[in-house]
Amino acid sequence: MADQLAFTMENRERIAAVENSFGPSGKVLLEPSRILVGEGRLLKLCRRGPQPKAFFLFNDILVYGSIIVPGRWNSNQQIIPLHEVQQEDLEDGVEMTHQWLIRTPRKSFYVAAASSEEKREWMQHIEECRAQQLERMGLSKENSTGDFAATWIPDRASDICMRCTERFRVTQRKHHCRYCGFIVCNSCSKGRAVLLHISNKPVRVCRPCIVILQEQATRRNRNESLEEASMPEYDASSEEDCEEQNENHEPTSWFNTPQEPSWSPYCYFKPEHAKPPVCGM
Repeated sequence: MADQLAFTMENRERIAAVENSFGPSGKVLLEPSRILVGEGRLLKLCRRGPQPKAFFLFNDILVYGSIIVPGRWNSNQQIIPLHEVQQEDLEDGVEMTHQWLIRTPRKSFYVAAASSEEKREWMQHIEECRAQQLERMGLSKENSTGDFAATWIPDRASDICMRCTERFRVTQRKHHCRYCGFIVCNSCSKGRAVLLHISNKPVRVCRPCIVILQEQATRRNRNESLEEASMPEYDASSEEDCEEQNENHEPTSWFNTPQEPSWSPYCYFKPEHAKPPVCGM
């Protein structure tokens, strides 16, 4: 009983530390059944290239954010329910080695670890926590998958619009189609459509994808009124999607938090963090 109480208190303290690191802008993370399994740094491929991010794996969610003060202050908190996650192992890329893909309905992105061992450990722990969460929710792996967000192509991958080939310049900003992930100009992405797996509000979609979505809507509603169908709007928007704005933040540097010798200097998982100690052991 004493061991169980000590574990509960230590776990609460660890979660409170993560919660406090995001300041008042972060969401409450402490819940009765939530356990912090591990934390560390991973490279995340953002619009402007690979950026170090602080990642926190819980038994039911994956949390990450931009690093402001290493080990103390993070921002732009993102919370991903583990039952919505799908991972895909990848070969080493030009910009990142030891990488893999994390897919979710709202956003899909590439991450990379410091070594193949770190990568394998992260992927294994994420998958184990996900499987346990699905079991708790009474869901099967097959029924848990649905539509996933397209992976955005990084800004520096193209200096021209990937639809009309217009060159980008100061007055011609780069945008991303939420349906295909292509880098497009404003003229080619004035359309807006509701992609329910991303948002219940209209998001930026390029012209070819608008056509595809219209055809899909027409097929779905062939025998019923299209009055309530989510169709694109072709008026220009004066503000960018909040996710597109947040990706422009430049984190400061890497974590450099002292750890015990048995822990990885890059990310760590301790068995006693994942489950209470067994009495008598």
